[in-house]
Amino acid sequence: MPKIILVKDLVKDFSKRRAVNGISLEVDEGEIFGLIGPNGAGKTTTLRIIATIIKPTSGQVMVCGKDVVREASEVRRLISYLPEEAGAYQNLTGLEYLKFMASFYYGNEDEVKSALEEGMRISGLGERLKEKSSAYSKGMKRRLQLARALMIKPRLAILDEPTSGLDVTHAFQLRRLIKEYADKNRITVLLSSHNMLEVENMCDRVAFINEGKVVEVGPPDQLISKYGAETLEEAFMKVVGFA
Repeated sequence: MPKIILVKDLVKDFSKRRAVNGISLEVDEGEIFGLIGPNGAGKTTTLRIIATIIKPTSGQVMVCGKDVVREASEVRRLISYLPEEAGAYQNLTGLEYLKFMASFYYGNEDEVKSALEEGMRISGLGERLKEKSSAYSKGMKRRLQLARALMIKPRLAILDEPTSGLDVTHAFQLRRLIKEYADKNRITVLLSSHNMLEVENMCDRVAFINEGKVVEVGPPDQLISKYGAETLEEAFMKVVGFA
């Protein structure tokens, strides 16, 4: 099976702090792969390097066979990235925002229109798309951002805490949407989350990250069984020595 992501001995230093300390991992095509770890573990830094937002100190990262440093522009054409605190242009309607973002990926008007129609469908916001995003709730804004990330049908969607701050209903809807859309369109998803139950239910495989290192990788059910745990959260705590 083709590897969409190959990370080898990844290191990232910020001044005197080492945020990522030798991470290596592989993600298969069509897989939903989760990064799990506490705050400061290196999850977001790893995602940003893979997304070509920041450069690594050392190590290598390949996306679809392309180096994220030497071939960053090519990588950006293949991916979409949803940061945890993504926002929208407050003075644009949801519809205007989606069209504006689609225009960055496509020069052909028909392609922009097709992506826009897909974004409208994914968002599920209906007539509310005609309103300025400044009037949206946090859940609506997150649906708009997720639509922006998925409407271009990227080879790889990188999602940082996609349901952060959402209530139970909105979080459930977004999780279902991500999984169904990824399965239908054969999109590979790399996501980070503090919600262990969310990752357990969504992901094909997960990587436990602690202090900038990958300490375990595998399917959620296998990790739970391997460590004699009842939940993925308990398995993680046992791996890092807190249980």
